[in-house]
Amino acid sequence: MVNDQVDRFFEVLADPTRRRVVQLLGEGPRRAGHLAEATGSSSPAMSRHLRILLAAGLITDERVPDDARVRIFRLRPEPVVAVQAWLDQVQAHWQEQLGAFKKHVEQRESS
Repeated sequence: MVNDQVDRFFEVLADPTRRRVVQLLGEGPRRAGHLAEATGSSSPAMSRHLRILLAAGLITDERVPDDARVRIFRLRPEPVVAVQAWLDQVQAHWQEQLGAFKKHVEQRESS
């Protein structure tokens, strides 16, 4: 399950515009128009990117009470936490491997 979430995260973020959208939403909630302007995308292109990010569960949207046409997009922390946990596991593995290699080299040098 977690690996599927991590795979989907990287698949969706293979696109540089979507990476920029996630970066912008990491700074705070934004409207689609602001995201399109900040990324240099057209409104239809931004709409497609946002649909992909929503479907992947990386972002959420909410309607503004006074105007149902306006949506505010927010980054969801859960997928980022899952990727961070995966990266921590990878790092722990490599730390262990490097530690074992260092110990091996030190033992050979002392022989």
